[in-house]
Amino acid sequence: MKRLIAILCALGLGACAPAGQVQRLDAQAGATTPIAAYNPGRPDPLPAARPNAEMVRDFLELGFAMESGRGIERFSRFEGPVRVAVSGRAPGTAEADLDRLLARLRNEAGIDIARLPAAAQPDSHAGNLITVEFLPRRQMQAVVPSAACFVVPNVTDWSDFVANRRSPLIDWTRVVTRTRAAVFVPADTTPQEIRDCLHEEIGQALGPLNDLFRLSDSVFNDDNFQTTLTGFDMLLLRVWYSPELQPGMTRDQVAARLPTLYNRLNPRGRGHAGQTPGITPRAWQQAIEQALSSDGGATRRRAGAVRALSLARTQGWHDSRLALSLMLSARLAPRDQGAEALNDLLSAAELFRASPGGEVHAAHIDMHLAVQALANGQSDMVLELTQRAMPIAARTENAAFVASLAFIRAEALALQGRAAEADRLRLDSQAAARYGFGSEAAVRARMDEIARIGAAARQMAAL
Repeated sequence: MKRLIAILCALGLGACAPAGQVQRLDAQAGATTPIAAYNPGRPDPLPAARPNAEMVRDFLELGFAMESGRGIERFSRFEGPVRVAVSGRAPGTAEADLDRLLARLRNEAGIDIARLPAAAQPDSHAGNLITVEFLPRRQMQAVVPSAACFVVPNVTDWSDFVANRRSPLIDWTRVVTRTRAAVFVPADTTPQEIRDCLHEEIGQALGPLNDLFRLSDSVFNDDNFQTTLTGFDMLLLRVWYSPELQPGMTRDQVAARLPTLYNRLNPRGRGHAGQTPGITPRAWQQAIEQALSSDGGATRRRAGAVRALSLARTQGWHDSRLALSLMLSARLAPRDQGAEALNDLLSAAELFRASPGGEVHAAHIDMHLAVQALANGQSDMVLELTQRAMPIAARTENAAFVASLAFIRAEALALQGRAAEADRLRLDSQAAARYGFGSEAAVRARMDEIARIGAAARQMAAL
């Protein structure tokens, strides 16, 4: 369930604005303005890159527990073809993004899933059904305040969910054979956030219901760095729907079959034991959630980051969990701790680059370093850092990230007197920016934010 802010959302080491400041559509300024076509090209997800033995453990941890920590006793999934219906007023690019996702699920995960014909009525469909309903954010959060979007079993629409929200009918831990699920998505947010919701919530409707912060290569991770289903996720779903597994299996029964399945479907992951991550204490997860949350202000978030880093070091971790703790501690550090924060950020980048999928996190760190370099007038370094990050941003289809990097890069070009190149880059980035930030006003706010940093650097250079 997407409920934490994306920590790439603000620039600089010292602050992170709530996602709503840049991601929510402005009803007057942008809601009716046509959004330029954003085309990420042919899907090219980062591949599953860890040993199969590791991914077997991840499958079991994702598949037999809820995010809350509640255990799931029996394996569950849909049996047979799955159809997807859309209700509510689907905004802009949502249906095209949905079709792109369903094509990926067919091609990469081998799932028989498709749109229900437009003329068909969802409530009369006799087979397996996932309904995607678009609603005003305010209506959704009046019932589920903390959720940006979410998925519920055994209902077909919002009224059905509201009528049963305290009923055991919608308790995922009681579901064995899935037949119905409803995904609720806010209609009044950015195209990118809608797309991200579709990927994560339909992914959970089909497969695992848990999120693990240590999975830097998965959307089933509430740090929200991975915005679309990855190669790890598609391989997991392909295994999930393998004929060797059946609804109702126990954890031990599933565990007995997973090594053979992964070795067959992912031959290059054979023969390596991988790393055993060990238990992730709930206290560390809660500290990370506090650091990422938009509630409580900077002081409370900083306290969560400090506690998470302390716990990570106490555990002796040297993986993505320590890297995330270091990154958040650096991002939220007071300005008078800038040198220490920079060291923590560089250490986090090194750890992420050694983690599968962590190149995405490292690219975000490059963006923040580029901002610092821009503020100091180091235009060559800005161009180097943004050039390194841009291919990862584009490959993972993170339009907001692509646009932010382009705007930072444009300011560096302007610092070098290359104004025409800078203007062309800003113009070429508008499609990604509108898709990522949602409205002309939000795009302008992001451009202006970065332009102020560039202007200050030019003033400093002129002294």
